[in-house]
Amino acid sequence: MSLTLQRSLPALDPQLLDAQADAAARDLMREGSSANTAASYRAAIRYWTAWFELRYGQPFALPLPEAAVIQFVVDHAQRSTGEGLKWELPLALDQELVRLKAKGKLGPPSLNTLLQRLSVLSKAHELHGHPNPCRGARLRELLARTRRAYARRGVAPARKAALTREPLQALLATCDDSLRGLRDRALLLFAWASGGRRRSEVASATVENTRRSADGFLFSLGQSKTNQAGASRADDQKPIAGMAAQALDAWLRASGIQEGPLFRRVRRGDVLGEPLAAAAVRDIVRERCKLAGLPGDFSAHSLRSGFVTEAGRQNVPLGDTMALTGHASVATVMGYFRAGSAARSPAARLLDEPDSGPR
Repeated sequence: MSLTLQRSLPALDPQLLDAQADAAARDLMREGSSANTAASYRAAIRYWTAWFELRYGQPFALPLPEAAVIQFVVDHAQRSTGEGLKWELPLALDQELVRLKAKGKLGPPSLNTLLQRLSVLSKAHELHGHPNPCRGARLRELLARTRRAYARRGVAPARKAALTREPLQALLATCDDSLRGLRDRALLLFAWASGGRRRSEVASATVENTRRSADGFLFSLGQSKTNQAGASRADDQKPIAGMAAQALDAWLRASGIQEGPLFRRVRRGDVLGEPLAAAAVRDIVRERCKLAGLPGDFSAHSLRSGFVTEAGRQNVPLGDTMALTGHASVATVMGYFRAGSAARSPAARLLDEPDSGPR
Protein backbone atom coordinates (compact mmCIF):
# COMPACT_ATOMS: atom_id res chain seq x y z
CA MET A 1 0.00 0.00 0.00
CA SER A 2 1.38 3.42 -0.92
CA LEU A 3 0.52 6.68 0.74
CA THR A 4 0.50 9.95 -1.13
CA LEU A 5 0.97 13.24 0.73
CA GLN A 6 -1.71 15.61 -0.49
CA ARG A 7 0.50 18.68 -0.11
CA SER A 8 2.82 20.59 -2.33
CA LEU A 9 6.07 19.29 -0.83
CA PRO A 10 9.05 18.52 -3.03
CA ALA A 11 9.83 14.82 -3.31
CA LEU A 12 13.28 13.89 -1.96
CA ASP A 13 15.67 11.45 -3.51
CA PRO A 14 16.25 8.69 -0.90
CA GLN A 15 19.72 8.10 -2.36
CA LEU A 16 20.84 11.68 -1.68
CA LEU A 17 20.91 13.97 1.34
CA ASP A 18 19.65 17.44 0.45
CA ALA A 19 21.59 20.55 1.53
CA GLN A 20 19.23 21.48 4.38
CA ALA A 21 19.28 18.00 5.89
CA ASP A 22 23.05 17.84 5.49
CA ALA A 23 23.43 21.13 7.36
CA ALA A 24 21.08 19.91 10.11
CA ALA A 25 23.07 16.68 10.47
CA ARG A 26 26.30 18.67 10.79
CA ASP A 27 24.69 20.84 13.49
CA LEU A 28 23.68 17.74 15.45
CA MET A 29 27.18 16.27 15.09
CA ARG A 30 28.71 19.52 16.28
CA GLU A 31 26.35 19.92 19.23
CA GLY A 32 26.88 16.31 20.31
CA SER A 33 30.67 16.61 20.36
CA SER A 34 32.59 17.83 23.39
CA ALA A 35 34.35 21.17 23.01
CA ASN A 36 37.74 19.52 23.60
CA THR A 37 37.14 16.87 20.93
CA ALA A 38 35.92 19.41 18.40
CA ALA A 39 38.94 21.65 19.03
CA SER A 40 41.40 18.78 18.64
CA TYR A 41 39.73 17.71 15.38
CA ARG A 42 39.91 21.24 13.98
CA ALA A 43 43.59 21.53 14.91
CA ALA A 44 44.38 18.19 13.26
CA ILE A 45 42.60 19.11 10.02
CA ARG A 46 44.34 22.50 9.97
CA TYR A 47 47.66 20.70 10.23
CA TRP A 48 46.77 18.22 7.49
CA THR A 49 45.70 21.09 5.23
CA ALA A 50 48.91 23.07 5.77
CA TRP A 51 51.19 20.04 5.43
CA PHE A 52 49.47 18.73 2.28
CA GLU A 53 49.43 22.07 0.47
CA LEU A 54 53.09 22.75 1.31
CA ARG A 55 54.19 19.20 0.45
CA TYR A 56 52.25 18.77 -2.81
CA GLY A 57 51.57 22.33 -3.97
CA GLN A 58 47.85 21.74 -4.41
CA PRO A 59 44.72 22.26 -2.28
CA PHE A 60 43.90 19.73 0.40
CA ALA A 61 40.76 17.74 -0.45
CA LEU A 62 39.26 14.40 0.52
CA PRO A 63 39.76 11.62 -0.29
CA LEU A 64 43.53 11.41 0.05
CA PRO A 65 45.45 8.63 -1.68
CA GLU A 66 47.13 6.08 0.55
CA ALA A 67 50.53 7.14 -0.77
CA ALA A 68 50.03 10.65 0.65
CA VAL A 69 49.13 9.24 4.06
CA ILE A 70 52.23 7.01 4.03
CA GLN A 71 54.28 10.08 3.12
CA PHE A 72 52.73 11.85 6.13
CA VAL A 73 53.82 9.01 8.41
CA VAL A 74 57.44 8.93 7.22
CA ASP A 75 57.55 12.74 7.31
CA HIS A 76 56.66 12.71 11.01
CA ALA A 77 57.81 9.37 12.49
CA GLN A 78 61.42 9.08 13.60
CA ARG A 79 63.49 6.07 12.55
CA SER A 80 66.90 4.84 13.65
CA THR A 81 69.80 5.22 11.21
CA GLY A 82 73.58 5.02 11.44
CA GLU A 83 73.55 8.78 12.01
CA GLY A 84 70.92 8.69 14.76
CA LEU A 85 67.19 9.35 14.60
CA LYS A 86 65.90 10.85 11.35
CA TRP A 87 62.58 11.88 9.85
CA GLU A 88 61.73 12.95 6.31
CA LEU A 89 60.05 16.33 6.78
CA PRO A 90 62.29 18.99 5.13
CA LEU A 91 63.48 21.67 7.54
CA ALA A 92 62.14 24.49 5.33
CA LEU A 93 58.68 22.90 5.38
CA ASP A 94 58.85 22.41 9.13
CA GLN A 95 59.80 26.07 9.60
CA GLU A 96 56.88 27.16 7.41
CA LEU A 97 54.45 25.04 9.42
CA VAL A 98 55.63 26.80 12.57
CA ARG A 99 55.36 30.22 10.87
CA LEU A 100 51.79 29.42 9.83
CA LYS A 101 51.09 28.36 13.44
CA ALA A 102 50.01 24.91 12.28
CA LYS A 103 52.40 23.62 14.96
CA GLY A 104 54.00 25.19 18.01
CA LYS A 105 57.67 24.33 17.56
CA LEU A 106 60.18 22.73 15.23
CA GLY A 107 60.82 19.02 15.39
CA PRO A 108 58.98 15.72 15.09
CA PRO A 109 55.70 15.26 16.96
CA SER A 110 55.19 12.65 19.62
CA LEU A 111 53.90 9.26 18.52
CA ASN A 112 50.60 10.08 20.28
CA THR A 113 50.19 13.25 18.20
CA LEU A 114 50.98 11.45 14.96
CA LEU A 115 48.45 8.70 15.69
CA GLN A 116 45.80 11.22 16.71
CA ARG A 117 46.15 13.12 13.43
CA LEU A 118 45.82 9.88 11.49
CA SER A 119 42.74 8.98 13.52
CA VAL A 120 41.11 12.31 12.71
CA LEU A 121 41.85 11.88 9.00
CA SER A 122 40.36 8.39 9.10
CA LYS A 123 37.21 9.68 10.81
CA ALA A 124 36.88 12.50 8.26
CA HIS A 125 36.96 10.04 5.36
CA GLU A 126 34.34 7.80 6.96
CA LEU A 127 31.99 10.66 7.85
CA HIS A 128 32.11 11.97 4.28
CA GLY A 129 31.58 8.54 2.76
CA HIS A 130 34.99 8.33 1.08
CA PRO A 131 37.20 5.25 0.75
CA ASN A 132 39.44 5.32 3.80
CA PRO A 133 43.18 5.34 2.96
CA CYS A 134 43.98 4.76 6.64
CA ARG A 135 42.59 1.22 6.40
CA GLY A 136 44.94 0.15 3.63
CA ALA A 137 47.00 -2.95 4.41
CA ARG A 138 50.33 -1.27 3.64
CA LEU A 139 49.64 1.68 5.92
CA ARG A 140 48.34 -0.48 8.76
CA GLU A 141 51.46 -2.64 8.63
CA LEU A 142 53.66 0.46 8.58
CA LEU A 143 51.93 1.84 11.67
CA ALA A 144 52.22 -1.48 13.50
CA ARG A 145 55.97 -1.61 12.81
CA THR A 146 56.34 2.07 13.73
CA ARG A 147 54.73 1.50 17.13
CA ARG A 148 57.03 -1.47 17.66
CA ALA A 149 60.10 0.57 16.67
CA TYR A 150 59.20 3.31 19.16
CA ALA A 151 58.61 0.70 21.88
CA ARG A 152 62.03 -0.87 21.27
CA ARG A 153 63.60 2.56 21.73
CA GLY A 154 61.81 2.81 25.07
CA VAL A 155 59.37 5.46 23.90
CA ALA A 156 56.11 4.75 25.69
CA PRO A 157 52.85 6.63 25.07
CA ALA A 158 53.03 9.89 27.00
CA ARG A 159 51.17 9.97 30.30
CA LYS A 160 50.75 12.86 32.64
CA ALA A 161 52.10 12.38 36.15
CA ALA A 162 49.54 11.11 38.64
CA LEU A 163 48.47 13.23 41.61
CA THR A 164 48.29 10.62 44.34
CA ARG A 165 47.59 11.46 47.98
CA GLU A 166 50.93 13.04 48.93
CA PRO A 167 51.33 15.40 45.93
CA LEU A 168 47.64 16.31 46.17
CA GLN A 169 48.18 17.34 49.78
CA ALA A 170 51.07 19.52 48.62
CA LEU A 171 48.71 21.26 46.20
CA LEU A 172 46.08 21.76 48.90
CA ALA A 173 48.71 23.32 51.16
CA THR A 174 49.08 26.15 48.62
CA CYS A 175 45.39 27.04 48.91
CA ASP A 176 44.94 29.80 51.50
CA ASP A 177 41.70 31.19 52.94
CA SER A 178 41.24 33.76 50.19
CA LEU A 179 38.21 33.33 47.94
CA ARG A 180 40.40 31.98 45.16
CA GLY A 181 42.18 29.66 47.59
CA LEU A 182 38.86 28.33 48.88
CA ARG A 183 37.65 27.77 45.32
CA ASP A 184 40.77 25.93 44.23
CA ARG A 185 40.79 23.74 47.32
CA ALA A 186 37.14 22.83 46.79
CA LEU A 187 37.69 22.18 43.08
CA LEU A 188 40.73 19.95 43.57
CA LEU A 189 39.04 17.87 46.25
CA PHE A 190 35.74 17.72 44.34
CA ALA A 191 37.52 16.39 41.25
CA TRP A 192 39.79 13.94 43.09
CA ALA A 193 37.62 12.55 45.88
CA SER A 194 34.51 11.97 43.75
CA GLY A 195 36.38 9.47 41.61
CA GLY A 196 38.76 11.56 39.55
CA ARG A 197 36.30 13.65 37.58
CA ARG A 198 37.27 14.77 34.09
CA ARG A 199 37.76 18.51 33.65
CA SER A 200 34.58 18.79 31.55
CA GLU A 201 32.63 17.11 34.36
CA VAL A 202 34.03 19.53 36.93
CA ALA A 203 33.06 22.47 34.73
CA SER A 204 29.51 21.07 34.41
CA ALA A 205 28.96 20.77 38.17
CA THR A 206 26.13 23.00 39.39
CA VAL A 207 24.19 23.64 42.59
CA GLU A 208 21.29 21.85 40.93
CA ASN A 209 23.18 18.62 40.18
CA THR A 210 25.24 18.67 43.39
CA ARG A 211 22.74 18.34 46.20
CA ARG A 212 23.43 18.12 49.90
CA SER A 213 23.14 14.74 51.59
CA ALA A 214 23.49 13.37 55.11
CA ASP A 215 27.18 12.67 54.48
CA GLY A 216 28.06 15.75 52.45
CA PHE A 217 27.00 16.10 48.81
CA LEU A 218 25.95 13.88 45.92
CA PHE A 219 27.05 14.94 42.44
CA SER A 220 24.71 13.65 39.73
CA LEU A 221 26.87 12.86 36.73
CA GLY A 222 24.82 13.12 33.55
CA GLN A 223 26.57 13.11 30.20
CA SER A 224 30.20 12.02 30.25
CA LYS A 225 32.88 10.65 27.95
CA THR A 226 31.62 7.11 28.50
CA ASN A 227 27.95 8.13 28.55
CA GLN A 228 27.61 10.49 25.60
CA ALA A 229 23.82 10.10 25.43
CA GLY A 230 23.37 11.04 29.10
CA ALA A 231 21.42 7.85 29.83
CA SER A 232 20.33 7.32 33.43
CA ARG A 233 22.62 4.88 35.22
CA ALA A 234 22.66 3.37 38.68
CA ASP A 235 26.15 4.70 39.45
CA ASP A 236 25.52 8.28 38.31
CA GLN A 237 25.61 9.54 41.91
CA LYS A 238 29.16 10.43 42.99
CA PRO A 239 29.67 11.16 46.70
CA ILE A 240 31.48 14.26 47.91
CA ALA A 241 32.30 13.38 51.52
CA GLY A 242 34.71 14.12 54.34
CA MET A 243 37.22 16.91 53.76
CA ALA A 244 36.02 17.28 50.16
CA ALA A 245 32.50 18.06 51.40
CA GLN A 246 33.87 20.49 53.99
CA ALA A 247 35.91 22.31 51.34
CA LEU A 248 32.93 22.57 48.98
CA ASP A 249 30.69 23.85 51.78
CA ALA A 250 33.28 26.48 52.74
CA TRP A 251 33.53 27.66 49.11
CA LEU A 252 29.76 27.89 48.66
CA ARG A 253 29.34 29.83 51.90
CA ALA A 254 32.18 32.25 51.14
CA SER A 255 31.12 32.82 47.52
CA GLY A 256 27.39 33.04 48.19
CA ILE A 257 26.64 30.78 45.22
CA GLN A 258 23.09 29.44 45.51
CA GLU A 259 22.34 28.40 41.95
CA GLY A 260 24.08 27.63 38.68
CA PRO A 261 27.69 26.53 38.15
CA LEU A 262 29.70 25.65 41.25
CA PHE A 263 33.10 26.81 40.10
CA ARG A 264 33.53 30.32 38.72
CA ARG A 265 36.24 32.80 37.96
CA VAL A 266 37.30 35.06 40.84
CA ARG A 267 38.09 38.55 39.60
CA ARG A 268 39.93 41.34 41.38
CA GLY A 269 38.21 42.47 44.55
CA ASP A 270 36.78 38.96 45.04
CA VAL A 271 34.12 39.56 42.40
CA LEU A 272 32.68 36.35 40.96
CA GLY A 273 32.86 36.10 37.21
CA GLU A 274 31.79 33.63 34.55
CA PRO A 275 31.72 29.84 35.06
CA LEU A 276 35.08 28.14 34.69
CA ALA A 277 35.68 26.45 31.36
CA ALA A 278 37.21 22.98 31.20
CA ALA A 279 40.57 24.48 30.20
CA ALA A 280 40.57 26.57 33.40
CA VAL A 281 40.50 23.37 35.48
CA ARG A 282 43.73 22.28 33.78
CA ASP A 283 45.27 25.72 34.39
CA ILE A 284 44.39 25.61 38.10
CA VAL A 285 46.03 22.20 38.49
CA ARG A 286 49.17 23.38 36.75
CA GLU A 287 49.33 26.64 38.71
CA ARG A 288 48.97 24.85 42.05
CA CYS A 289 51.59 22.26 41.05
CA LYS A 290 53.98 25.09 40.25
CA LEU A 291 53.27 26.81 43.57
CA ALA A 292 53.85 23.52 45.37
CA GLY A 293 57.16 23.04 43.55
CA LEU A 294 56.20 19.63 42.23
CA PRO A 295 58.48 18.26 39.51
CA GLY A 296 56.81 16.52 36.59
CA ASP A 297 54.25 17.17 33.88
CA PHE A 298 50.79 17.49 35.40
CA SER A 299 47.37 18.25 33.97
CA ALA A 300 43.73 17.96 34.96
CA HIS A 301 43.90 14.25 34.07
CA SER A 302 46.51 13.87 36.83
CA LEU A 303 43.64 14.08 39.33
CA ARG A 304 41.87 11.17 37.66
CA SER A 305 44.94 8.97 37.27
CA GLY A 306 46.05 9.92 40.78
CA PHE A 307 42.76 8.77 42.29
CA VAL A 308 42.95 5.38 40.55
CA THR A 309 46.63 4.92 41.43
CA GLU A 310 45.97 5.78 45.07
CA ALA A 311 43.02 3.38 45.16
CA GLY A 312 45.40 0.64 44.01
CA ARG A 313 47.93 1.61 46.67
CA GLN A 314 45.27 1.34 49.38
CA ASN A 315 43.92 -1.98 48.06
CA VAL A 316 40.48 -0.60 47.25
CA PRO A 317 38.61 -3.25 45.21
CA LEU A 318 38.74 -2.56 41.49
CA GLY A 319 34.95 -2.70 41.19
CA ASP A 320 34.52 -0.02 43.86
CA THR A 321 37.10 2.16 42.15
CA MET A 322 35.45 1.86 38.74
CA ALA A 323 32.03 2.59 40.24
CA LEU A 324 33.35 6.02 41.23
CA THR A 325 35.51 6.77 38.20
CA GLY A 326 32.92 5.62 35.67
CA HIS A 327 35.51 3.84 33.52
CA ALA A 328 33.80 1.61 30.97
CA SER A 329 36.92 -0.42 30.20
CA VAL A 330 38.73 -2.54 32.78
CA ALA A 331 41.83 -2.47 30.55
CA THR A 332 41.96 1.33 30.68
CA VAL A 333 41.83 1.60 34.44
CA MET A 334 44.04 -1.40 35.22
CA GLY A 335 47.26 0.31 34.11
CA TYR A 336 46.95 2.96 36.81
CA PHE A 337 45.45 0.57 39.36
CA ARG A 338 48.32 -1.89 39.03
CA ALA A 339 50.89 0.91 39.15
CA GLY A 340 49.56 1.85 42.56
CA SER A 341 49.32 -1.65 43.99
CA ALA A 342 52.51 -3.16 42.52
CA ALA A 343 54.94 -1.72 45.05
CA ARG A 344 52.88 -3.14 47.93
CA SER A 345 52.53 -6.60 46.45
CA PRO A 346 53.94 -9.37 48.69
CA ALA A 347 55.44 -10.87 45.53
CA ALA A 348 57.83 -7.91 45.36
CA ARG A 349 59.35 -8.86 48.74
CA LEU A 350 59.97 -12.58 48.45
CA LEU A 351 63.61 -12.15 49.51
CA ASP A 352 62.78 -10.07 52.59
CA GLU A 353 63.01 -11.62 56.01
CA PRO A 354 59.61 -12.89 57.13
CA ASP A 355 57.98 -11.21 60.08
CA SER A 356 58.96 -12.75 63.38
CA GLY A 357 56.24 -14.79 64.95
CA PRO A 358 55.27 -18.24 66.04
CA ARG A 359 57.04 -21.00 64.09
